[in-house]
This record gives sequence, C-alpha cells and structure tokens, in this order.
Amino acid sequence: MRQHKLALCKEHYLEWIPEQTERFIKKYAMFTKAEKILVAVSGGKDSLALWDILTRLGYQADGMYIGLGIDGGIEYSDESKRLTEKFANEHNLKLHIVDVEKEYGQPIPVLAHVSHRGKGKPCAVCGLAKRHEMNRIARDLGYDVLATGHNLDDEAAVLFGNTLVWESEYLLRQGPVLPARDGLARKVKPLCRFYEREMAAYSIARGIEYIYEECPFAEGSQSIYYKELLNQMETARPGAKLTFYLRFLEARKNGNLFIEKNTAAAHLHPCPKCGQLTSTDDFCSFCRLIEKAAASTPTG
Repeated sequence: MRQHKLALCKEHYLEWIPEQTERFIKKYAMFTKAEKILVAVSGGKDSLALWDILTRLGYQADGMYIGLGIDGGIEYSDESKRLTEKFANEHNLKLHIVDVEKEYGQPIPVLAHVSHRGKGKPCAVCGLAKRHEMNRIARDLGYDVLATGHNLDDEAAVLFGNTLVWESEYLLRQGPVLPARDGLARKVKPLCRFYEREMAAYSIARGIEYIYEECPFAEGSQSIYYKELLNQMETARPGAKLTFYLRFLEARKNGNLFIEKNTAAAHLHPCPKCGQLTSTDDFCSFCRLIEKAAASTPTG
C-alpha cells in the first residue's frame, strides 16, 4: 500500500482493516456498541466487507438488501441477492429484504421509464428508491444508525464532481457522518478512508464471495469517469485521493470551504402517504413517482 508506505501479510492485513475501521468509528463518533446498526448491503465487496467487519468488532449489525429488479445478461439483481443471502446464512446474521417490484408494483427500470427521469438511465430513480427504503426500514424497525459501504474512491469521486460545479449544499453535507434529524436515522460511512482495492483485497482474503460485475447501467457514468481521472493522479502521486478527501474534511470542519451556508434549513414534515420526511407541500418525491407509475400502468 504505497499510499500508506505499508506492506502487510494476509494475517496482519485482516487484523489491520478492522483495527483501522474501529479507529475511524471512534474518531468520527459514528456509533457505539449499544446502538442498533442497519447495514445497507448490495452483494458487492464493500457492503459485505463492512457487515463482516462490524460483526467481527462486536457491533449489533443487521443487513438490509433492496431488490431493484435490474437485469442485464447476468440477472444482476438476482445474483446480488443470492450472494447477500449466502453471506447472511453462512454467518448466521439477520437480513431484511425489500423487493421494490413486490412493494410498489414495478422494478426500478420501469419506474424510471414512466417517470422520464435520467435521460434513459434509471440511476436517479434508483437512488431515490434506495434512500426512501433505507430510511423507511431504519425508522420502522427502530435502528439508530444506517451504515453504507462507501469507500474512499466513491467519496473522492463525489467530492471531485461536486467541486467541479460548486454544489455547495452537497459539499456541506458530505462527510463520514450525517447526523440524525427529525426521525431520520444517523447515516455513517465507516469505510470512507479505505481505497477500493483495499476493500477488494480484504474481501478476497476473508473468502467473501461478492458480485464482480458493475450494475449494467453504470457504464459511461460520470462517477466512473471521475474515478478514472483520480486513479491517474493516484498513480503519479500515491495518496492523492486520501489527501484530497482528508483536506476537504479538515476545511469543512474549520469552516474554510469558502461557501456561504444557508442557515434557513428546509422545513421538513411527514409525507401524508408514507410518513417519510419531505420539504414539499404535497407527497414526497418517491410517492409521487409511484403514483405516476400506477397511473401509467394499463389496467385489465
């Protein structure tokens, strides 16, 4: 690991990753052993590794898998669900499964099509649905914390994209912890300082079987393009991504982002239909999407 000026054997690497994760959890005050944690798992290396690490560290961590109904030659959703269930069964862990099509009548690609969002790609609708369902399950089942497997490459790519266009609202919100607010569970990213290849190495060393294929709709996405650019920087300057992210967190903490913060926070109130918090006067964005999809579905 050139960025850390460190080389470890398998045995010590499998000790180092959980030790560092515990250090980040405490450094950013993410959660305690007394709190109930819901881990969003997708069948990929990062989320399964996170669930494995938290379990090894002795945290109360249950999993949540969201079936999106995404295919693409490999039946992407079916395979990711199979691997998630396999991991949960092998480790005797509790897994909550939400199937979007069963819950709301249509899979994500169809919901995206009828909503005309995303210019032919369902990514925006997928993100909206996942956020809604993660918040709903955490609220309904009484979890204190919602943990996701975002790694350093993910966070650096998002930061890079938001910085290019100065998305001030997103820049002010990005970080390892998003505090609980008005019934929304605290959101945390315990892997935010690990490189993607570090998490891949951990999963392989631990014998975790995960889905290797990217989502079939990810091809050509901006996030992948940003990751490729950052990888070029990292090759020339090992540690560039970590420095970029950590310096941003430091600047945000010290109020040195040169962004005027809007102190008038949006007023949130429960959606009349699902109870999720929304800033609109009508139903939340997700419920409006589902209503539109229902109206577009032929009857009979």
